[in-house]
Amino acid sequence: MTARIYRPAKTAMQSGKAKTHEWVLEFEPEKARSIDPIMGYTTSSDMKSQIRLRFETREAAVTYATRNGIAFRVIEPKESTRRKVAYSDNFRFDRRQPWTH
Repeated sequence: MTARIYRPAKTAMQSGKAKTHEWVLEFEPEKARSIDPIMGYTTSSDMKSQIRLRFETREAAVTYATRNGIAFRVIEPKESTRRKVAYSDNFRFDRRQPWTH
């Protein structure tokens, strides 16, 4: 019963960083998923895969896991590095690539 504590990355459908500031504790799957032969659904008999707890801070998630005796591992988030670019840079005379129409 090992849990992962991580901060989710933003989805590809978002332009902002909504729902990425909270930390999530979820259990790693103990059993592999299987395909139902009749209906073709993907099923799992692992009930802990349905549990997903949200915390405001990493420390709160770690405290919860240690208080309840849950083995866990913390996955640190990767911060994105964005280069500040101005619209006027498109029209600079010393551009690396020439301006074409």
